[in-house]
Amino acid sequence: MQEHPPLSEREIGVVTHYFNHLGVAGVHLTEPVDVGDHIHVLGHTTDFEQDVGAMQIEHHEIRHANPGDDVGIRVVDHVREHDIVYKFTREDVGDDEHAL
Repeated sequence: MQEHPPLSEREIGVVTHYFNHLGVAGVHLTEPVDVGDHIHVLGHTTDFEQDVGAMQIEHHEIRHANPGDDVGIRVVDHVREHDIVYKFTREDVGDDEHAL
């Protein structure tokens, strides 16, 4: 049985706007993100996880976005300005850190 490294979260951006009628969060990115990435949105009253299913820049569908981009991400729940967006990543465990 193959073991997977533990998951960790890395901050990738901050919510700058919520388009309620579209269910879309405007996010300013500080790290790259791809469609299919698993994200966690966390704020004062926000806390949910989802996969990035659809993402746009200036009304154009994209599959990848870079740091500094302002993107629209369709979200499954209401978000608020200043909520933090995290991406789940696998932590690589070095040879000397394996559990016995």
